[in-house]
Amino acid sequence: MKVLLKDVAEIRTGVFVKPNIKGEVVYLQLNDFDENGNHKGHWVSSVSENDVNSKHYLCPGDVLFAAKGSKNFASVRVSKLPLAVASTSFFVIRIQKDELLPEFLMWFLNQPETILLLKAEAKGTDIPSISKKSLEQISIPVIPVTKQKLILKIDQYRQKQKVILQKIAHLKDNLIQQQILKTLNF
Repeated sequence: MKVLLKDVAEIRTGVFVKPNIKGEVVYLQLNDFDENGNHKGHWVSSVSENDVNSKHYLCPGDVLFAAKGSKNFASVRVSKLPLAVASTSFFVIRIQKDELLPEFLMWFLNQPETILLLKAEAKGTDIPSISKKSLEQISIPVIPVTKQKLILKIDQYRQKQKVILQKIAHLKDNLIQQQILKTLNF
């Protein structure tokens, strides 16, 4: 069974605020994330609490979806992040049903097939933008939380394997290079 994202979550746009030097709130923008959608880890408080309505503050478990530009990804707001708001480059997805884990939604939205489906609906030529309506219409599989956790664990192992294989390839390359140089008496 599948449900539309709009039926299990509230989706709103990020907020436009002019950053300033003295602020108490982190203003998350696309350049705060790497090419894989991972936050780079630097928290720069650049927005005053007085400039933002508290309803825009991100809560743990909120899923951010980068909808503008060519770098589309989903990311979950983690609890270690200080008081923060998302820029208008993001949609903020707040899950309304306990049957859907934020991490699973993030994983699902980051799947190449899902990204391709959303990009096919994008508008704009210079800066493509995925609409809220397109995001709302994404069908999410409804599976038990235990299976969602299992999928996430398998994906975590897949990511670790990917890193290990890259390290092995790098070590092999270095070994071959050393052997070549050794035969040349370097």
